[in-house]
Amino acid sequence: MALIGCGLMGGSFALAAKRAGLVKRIVGYSKSPSTTSRARQMGVIDEEASSALQAVSGADLVLLAIPVASTESTLTNIKHLINPDTLVMDVGSTKMDVVAAARRALRDRFGCFVPAHPITGKEVFGVDHADVNLYRDAQVVLTPTELTKVAQLRQAEAIWKAIGSHVTSMAPEQHDAALAASSHAPHLVAMAYINSLLSQDGAHRMLSLAGPGFRDFTRIAAAEPQMWRDIFLANRSEILKQIQSLQHMLGNYEAALLTDDQAKLEQLLREASGTRSQWKQGKLYTAESLSKHKTPAA
Repeated sequence: MALIGCGLMGGSFALAAKRAGLVKRIVGYSKSPSTTSRARQMGVIDEEASSALQAVSGADLVLLAIPVASTESTLTNIKHLINPDTLVMDVGSTKMDVVAAARRALRDRFGCFVPAHPITGKEVFGVDHADVNLYRDAQVVLTPTELTKVAQLRQAEAIWKAIGSHVTSMAPEQHDAALAASSHAPHLVAMAYINSLLSQDGAHRMLSLAGPGFRDFTRIAAAEPQMWRDIFLANRSEILKQIQSLQHMLGNYEAALLTDDQAKLEQLLREASGTRSQWKQGKLYTAESLSKHKTPAA
């Protein structure tokens, strides 16, 4: 296995693959030599490579655990060492841009690429936080295209299941729309809230008095800035739709407060509370199952 990007996500995958007996040898590469060296010291990888190309040489499985903006250049650099039987995967949080980048970079080897997004992570980053159990019980979304080879797709499904993940497949555009709502926009809101707090006089007093609610709500705001910058830009059109929807809903709350509309405010709160209290990670929802939490409009 060639691991390109030996941070939290890549390192956790390597540890899980080793524990499951899926790989015999892992050759790793990161832009930072100190990261690659640390990964070897920790036993995440077995051998350090001085370049992505060197890491891929002779590999049966290639995992890209890098910022999505680096996908095309990395795949272009390693393309000629990818043979027809190689499986190439990524762990990026956006898929339409990654698929387009892979199509341009890999050309006749594009069928070897199975885009993947494991919906898991931590608010900390770096190989020191690699966790062998990070992908256990996590949802992993594969977004194959019409050119994806069946053999590689089946192998990808088997690998993720072998390390304890639940695998589903959907089109790249469906993935990006869904993740904008369920992951990308929540991260943006948490970060924007911190920015808003810091812009106010007395921010130090507010932070000093913050409790569990603030801790839970803003936990994801501690995520790695460059990675999330790339995600926000890559999925901007879908995230902008979510911002507009949120602004509309905040307007409803604002109107209820301005007019002292207790009934409307309680209706909004009941809808939110009922949905969140019943929500379970990984559960499939339908429009009908959500409608029971909605209070009929007056």
